[in-house]
Amino acid sequence: MLDVTLIPILEDNYTYLIQSEGKVGIIDPGEADPIIKKLEELNLTLDYIFNTHHHYDHIDGNAVLKNKYNAQIIAPASEQKRISNIDIAVNETSEIMFGNEAVKVIETAGHTTGHICFYFPDSNVLFAGDTLFSMGCGRLFEGTPEDMFNSIQKIKALPLQTKIYCGHEYTLTNGNFCLSVDGDNQDLKARMKDAQNLRAQDKPTIPTTIELELKTNIFMRAETVEDFAHYRSLRDNF
Repeated sequence: MLDVTLIPILEDNYTYLIQSEGKVGIIDPGEADPIIKKLEELNLTLDYIFNTHHHYDHIDGNAVLKNKYNAQIIAPASEQKRISNIDIAVNETSEIMFGNEAVKVIETAGHTTGHICFYFPDSNVLFAGDTLFSMGCGRLFEGTPEDMFNSIQKIKALPLQTKIYCGHEYTLTNGNFCLSVDGDNQDLKARMKDAQNLRAQDKPTIPTTIELELKTNIFMRAETVEDFAHYRSLRDNF
């Protein structure tokens, strides 16, 4: 099974140190120093850098980590002009391995046009970047509501127990928005209490699961593009 270590970085980002059969990777390193500190603490070196999209808070640690560890960068083929020094450019047809784990690339346009997620089916783990958050979804900086709606349908099709590791700790704000439009949802109310307790202890609310998001995330519950676009517009002004 994939070993996942959450590392808080920047203001509210998460990056993830992953291990499988002696291979070590990092997901979306927005800065290098906390990652180097964790690697040294665990007496590890770094083999791969995984990028979901080109935004600075997901790639700014790339160069330092690549130079220090001679790590290979795995990133979206469609963002090669916006992410420097990609070694392995990937899309949905790519077949890649990480240790003994197969890695499936899911193209999830919306937040950016070239955004991808990394899915590890053997371990039931999804690294969602800024496509899907705990009780939320990414802003549509480059894509359309239809793009993001279609991307979320791909994620909804994954097994219910899939663990979702996303790019930011936005759970409380997202949950408050979901309550504003889905206030009678008892699962949502219960989840917000759990999230509030975790954050009061300065603990992460991540990972979440497909099953939990289907019960509480208004963007996962939207059944049409029109409904999704309506909720996204409301969230942008929340």
